[in-house]
Amino acid sequence: MNEHPGPDMKIILISPKMNLRPMDSEFKRLMSPPLGLLTLAALTPHGHDIRIADENTHDMNMHDQADLVGITVNVDTSSRAYQLASHFKKRGIPVILGGIHVSANPEEALRHADSVCIGEAENVWADILANRETGGLKKIYKSDDPVNPRRIPLPARNLISSSKYLYTNIMYTSRGCPFKCDFCYNSCDYITNRHRNRPTNQIIDEIKSFHTRQVMFIDDNFIGNIPWTADFLKKIKPLNLTWHAAVSSNLVHHKDLILLMRESGCRSLFIGFESINHDSLKSVRKRQNQIDRYQELIRFLHQNGIMINASMVFGFDEDTPNVFSNTLHWLVKNKIETVTAHILTPYPGTELYKRLKAENRITDFNRNHYNTSNVVFRPKRMSAEELKQGYLQIYREFYSYKNIFARMPIGKKRQIPYILFNLGYRKFGKVTSKLGRLGLMNTIGRLARRLSYGIG
Repeated sequence: MNEHPGPDMKIILISPKMNLRPMDSEFKRLMSPPLGLLTLAALTPHGHDIRIADENTHDMNMHDQADLVGITVNVDTSSRAYQLASHFKKRGIPVILGGIHVSANPEEALRHADSVCIGEAENVWADILANRETGGLKKIYKSDDPVNPRRIPLPARNLISSSKYLYTNIMYTSRGCPFKCDFCYNSCDYITNRHRNRPTNQIIDEIKSFHTRQVMFIDDNFIGNIPWTADFLKKIKPLNLTWHAAVSSNLVHHKDLILLMRESGCRSLFIGFESINHDSLKSVRKRQNQIDRYQELIRFLHQNGIMINASMVFGFDEDTPNVFSNTLHWLVKNKIETVTAHILTPYPGTELYKRLKAENRITDFNRNHYNTSNVVFRPKRMSAEELKQGYLQIYREFYSYKNIFARMPIGKKRQIPYILFNLGYRKFGKVTSKLGRLGLMNTIGRLARRLSYGIG
């Protein structure tokens, strides 16, 4: 942070409460702190009083005084975000909205706030604060250029209580994604979000600040720049980490990189398989996925002791009701350790949304329902009820005792984290997360790390 010449301001940055899906527990809300808001806090000059209000961990103080309120907005939290914005505006407090939903739908957001931020806020945050200090905010702040990774400071983690979150050892090594799938926000008109990596020495400094050797890399795509990732893994190998990340399935073309992942401490990967139907992937321009090589990738990762969290999406135009039984059989046969399933959701502003709206197939405009567990459009080859029930059924079947046992990893090192996730997080997540609500969420995370990997 830098010193500022103007008067001190009180600034409140708000993360609205998430909507839970039928299979979710409080783990979803208390998984990790809002890094975007903590990054803006780190960019705020000394002297200002800046607060982080995360509604997922505590109730919002609706009577709090402030000189500026900033709210980050996702599609399924937008209704709550707009309620909060209206409340503070009525009290005469200027409100600015930002985040991915606002960037994709700025006209909608502007109806509820004094100002909106389009794109990455780091490039315009100083202007926002300066304008507020000298009088008024502009209606629109737009970051036309991708932020320089060297300008991204370490998040101000001191502003949150780590005990309230399952994991605070999360971080980004990059911004952006090299792909533009139709159902992703990367397909929106506003996006200038090309893939960029942060300086390696800065990342290593952040890792060392965690005081644990387990790290969650939460990049959109950890392998967006293969040469950079390979070099990075070589440099973190001496740190003796246990780490996890999200990658695209084109990782199958880079076996040497998988070996580096294993050697540098990779224990699990979230992979966007999305579908086992080639025509379904083609319909949304997810061309980087090669279904005929999925099993090759799975087998090689398992041979190297790396568990898989498979992202699967249902409701593509080529999907019929048998997609659920076919996918379940494929997941169990390949001993996929965990799955995160979604109903295809046309996020407003994406190419998918534009197409379905043009075809008059959007049937539900309630933004609270846009959390990938509701059918908000008219499917082509099955009814909305068949899609909803099939989605719920695959969760029930995949995490049944029978299939948990059938998918049990062979290697003993993977069995404890496998059991903890399948039973403690999914099967009995609502029970264990009640303990976390008592202020023990981070304690649960540390215990899971110790049991799974022998680290604190």
